[in-house]
Amino acid sequence: MFEVGIFFVIVLAIGYWVAVWLMRRHDDVLHGDFIHREPGTEPPRPPFPPSRADRSDTLETLLASIKRDLKDAAQL
Repeated sequence: MFEVGIFFVIVLAIGYWVAVWLMRRHDDVLHGDFIHREPGTEPPRPPFPPSRADRSDTLETLLASIKRDLKDAAQL
């Protein structure tokens, strides 16, 4: 029973490591330090979302490629 507990603690630690790695906090994973901002600095702003025209063009292109893939798959 003790071994099972140790196993789950190890799995939990690996899961935490993977989650932090996927969130792009590599410095935290590698060094165990959390990044602290210097006073007076602003956090980085996320990029602006694409405009509606860009999204509709992208969606139309995606829809066309899906239709083409489905047509090719139906011919097999």
